Amino acid sequence: MRLFAGLLALVFSFSAFCFPELEKNQLPREAIETLALIKKGGPYPNERDGVVFSNREKLLPARERGWYREYTVRTGGERTRGARRIVAGRDGTLYYSDDHYRSFKRILE
Repeated sequence: MRLFAGLLALVFSFSAFCFPELEKNQLPREAIETLALIKKGGPYPNERDGVVFSNREKLLPARERGWYREYTVRTGGERTRGARRIVAGRDGTLYYSDDHYRSFKRILE
């Protein structure tokens, strides 16, 4: 029974970090532009681009502080930064959120 409970816990912890995946070409044009800036190392249009993403929502896999960085994806018609972001992990893993971190999709390149 303990083995079963352990396996069940493992499955649930793994599934918590299974993200819908999105091919780069399925992203909005503005997100593709943001990806190009990330690859180039900037310059970024927003002063908050590249700051540490703290993962307060705990939706991304837990990592040490500084592992994730966030970048703004321009949203036409918005006077503020809007809700769209790309979050980049130190290992090159990329996530897209179009609802200000309520959900993420892993970007496949």
